[in-house]
Amino acid sequence: MRFKVALLWDESFLWGIMAYKALKANGLPFDIIRAGDIKDGKLKDYAMLFVPGGWASNKLKALGDKGISEIKKFVNKGGNYLGFCGGAGLATLDGMGLLNIKRKSTKERVPSFSGRIHLNIRKHSIFTPSPLHHFTPSPVFHAWWPSQFLIADKNIKILATYGSALPDSFSSDLNVGDVEANGSWQGLENLYQINLDPKRLLNEPAVVEGAFGKGSVILSLVHFDTPEDKNGAVVLKNFWEYLAGRKSDKATERQPAALSLCSTIEETETAIDDLISLGMRNFLWFRRNSMLLQWRRGVRGLEYCTLYVMIKKLSGLSGQLSTADEEKLQEIKKLLLPFVDRAKQLLIMERLAMQNGHITYEKCDDPQIKNIRTELFGNSKSHGGLFKNLIDEIDALLFRLIR
Repeated sequence: MRFKVALLWDESFLWGIMAYKALKANGLPFDIIRAGDIKDGKLKDYAMLFVPGGWASNKLKALGDKGISEIKKFVNKGGNYLGFCGGAGLATLDGMGLLNIKRKSTKERVPSFSGRIHLNIRKHSIFTPSPLHHFTPSPVFHAWWPSQFLIADKNIKILATYGSALPDSFSSDLNVGDVEANGSWQGLENLYQINLDPKRLLNEPAVVEGAFGKGSVILSLVHFDTPEDKNGAVVLKNFWEYLAGRKSDKATERQPAALSLCSTIEETETAIDDLISLGMRNFLWFRRNSMLLQWRRGVRGLEYCTLYVMIKKLSGLSGQLSTADEEKLQEIKKLLLPFVDRAKQLLIMERLAMQNGHITYEKCDDPQIKNIRTELFGNSKSHGGLFKNLIDEIDALLFRLIR
């Protein structure tokens, strides 16, 4: 039986793996496709395109004019579109323009909120409770460093707005509960020079729906695919029924065969484990859940977290590797090991720089830190440098193994 939902894999990395695991865990049928498949017209085989998180600008580049045109044609003719976070941004006027929505600039929004937050939900099929799980009047979900919508079009339906943030959430590297119990956000906003107060999110649109031609488009700044999120799991299943006319199966994610990991996988795992451990023992980050870290301001925590999750997923699929894949693994190892060594050096330098003054992941007066950052990550907010080369190689292998 042909799958009715396509998941766009390109430029998702950590967020693609998160979505993949959530869909498999909830028995939701889907097929993973790449931008090249879309350019070749393969969306005609599907009822819905699901685009997970990731940098919307990088997704646009991967799709190109041809891919964008194919998605617009698909939705215009009655196909449906679901986008989470970066996948939502991709469909705004700042991206493909499926909906008449813009994204607020960094200065206007709260750019670094993460964690649990209440939603004020409207009556809609996606918030229909399951027989075993009912929503509270203001259910809790997860947002991970979301953008914010700017909506002037009255034809856009707002399905949910943000409520209050829970005390265990964070704004940048600041725990919301601790700040609100012991101080105020104003002084910290002056120090950090960004908006931090989660109350700025109150009643802002979080999930919206609109039409493009004959198709429906739902954009969510909330990650309903967050690990261990029971509320999110119910909404995910409702999305599949509402947008693809398909209920979940009983099957859960198939576990990989219990085969011994090859020495190359073991080396890459050891290297990334050491990097994450270094960050923990130097108080640069700690775990938020099974896939995400919380890091101190001044380091590129999301990038290291992304690399860790991708390597772990690759390890979990090692039983499916062929001889040709072993050669690809060697190439990945040749990129990863020097990257990790250089990253360890950078993290210690950044740790010491934090003691001497104010730094961000972009700004630091130390020329050596600047040079290593450029080498590893490039000069843009979105992925670049050696890091981008590395995750592209891992991503290509993961896509083949998962598909």
